Amino acid sequence: MGAWTRLALHWKILIGLVLGIVAGLAINAMWTQETWASLGVNDPAAFVGGVDLGEGGANAGAGFGAHTALWVRDANSFVGDLFIRGLRLIAVPIVIFSLIVGASSLNDLAKLSRIGGKTIGIYLVTTAVSITVGLVLANLLRPGSFVNEETRDSFVSSFGAQAQAKIDAAAAPDGWATLLNIVPTNPFGAIAEGNMLQIVFASLLVGIALTLIEREKAEPVIKFFDAMTDVVIKIVHIVLMLAPYAVFALICEQIAELGLDILGSLAVYSLVVVLGLGMMMFVVYPFVLRLFTPIGFGRFFRAMSPAQLLAFSSASSSATLPVTMECAEERLGVKEEVSSFVLPIGATINMDGTALYQGVAAVFIAQLYAMDLTVMDQLKIVLTATLASIGTAGVPGVGMIMLVIVLQSVGIPLSGIAVILGVDRILDMCRTSCNVTGDAMVCAVVASTEGALRSPEEVDRRMAHALDEDPVEDGPIVRD
Repeated sequence: MGAWTRLALHWKILIGLVLGIVAGLAINAMWTQETWASLGVNDPAAFVGGVDLGEGGANAGAGFGAHTALWVRDANSFVGDLFIRGLRLIAVPIVIFSLIVGASSLNDLAKLSRIGGKTIGIYLVTTAVSITVGLVLANLLRPGSFVNEETRDSFVSSFGAQAQAKIDAAAAPDGWATLLNIVPTNPFGAIAEGNMLQIVFASLLVGIALTLIEREKAEPVIKFFDAMTDVVIKIVHIVLMLAPYAVFALICEQIAELGLDILGSLAVYSLVVVLGLGMMMFVVYPFVLRLFTPIGFGRFFRAMSPAQLLAFSSASSSATLPVTMECAEERLGVKEEVSSFVLPIGATINMDGTALYQGVAAVFIAQLYAMDLTVMDQLKIVLTATLASIGTAGVPGVGMIMLVIVLQSVGIPLSGIAVILGVDRILDMCRTSCNVTGDAMVCAVVASTEGALRSPEEVDRRMAHALDEDPVEDGPIVRD
């Protein structure tokens, strides 16, 4: 137990991740129809769904083993959901408090607008680059040629209803409405709904206003928000104590439901997506970091690994945001005035991984239906996916809705969405990890160009001081 306590957080999360994958595969292989029948369960879907097991029901003979299996499943789901709720609880407060303090401490509106321009510009460029990488790989490797017509029709039949629900939920982006929607009509409503762009806008206004009034009046307000930022960071540390166990629960549940059959049928398509994401994370981002910052490859990934692993397990960049900010500030050394602005915006508009996935998926589905996409069609995919990523919520499954918009823009059959729906969850986890990594990379670049990046020595001193003050803080600030 002592060795586990001393272990750095990212290693704990990685252990939970690996054990969750193994357990999920074992459960998926074990719980066949015959296994459930041996436990007295004639309708597994109804049993797991909580249908009445009383006299006369389809599962009236369900025994102790079946109830135990259901309890284990529910316990896993509870731990995972509890952790995600904890992260979402603190996502909005940490953005509000830290952004107000950061904006009010700048005392320079020109600097604020400069940071904003760099942030949005780099985010849009990296999104366009990621889509291009996806399109190039999909055209070179042609994953659609590895799926025959019979398999395609089987997936359309199995997942057609779910695909139709995604299609019905999609709506083409309205550029003017997207821009207008940044300004909240009710800031408290934006907070209640978790609309991050509106929250960022309102918090920035408050921070700017604090710089424009007398310093004597502004000081108590700034000190209050600064203290509340520290409070929320402490809550992050408390929530992160559950992280390794929550990661196990989240990944175990997903792998148990997915299994290997569907992955096998779409292996080449999945590998092309993962290859593209890997190129962004381990080639493009380190190259940009080396070009514009003094941060090395190893330092960056050691610093951001807890956020990357949590993003993978939760498939939500918004839920991971508190950990992303904590890692960027405490482990990477980005000053709060930059991280509090760049990262919340990134969690909303920077969807590098999702955009790459859409490029691959669009070409893959076109190949399934023997469609030839012209250069103009593929340029339209780049433009549409980039615009669709702006203002899209960083929550699980939203990439599929964005994909509908992309497919509609070039006339690709929407029924093809049903083919890739079976592996969407596991790929959603992969692309969310890429999204969060991209957010952190842009944050580091902006900080470096603004002189808001601490040296490794200063980061070490701050972490050592934090550990002396609170030895329980072995979470996101323990380095190798």
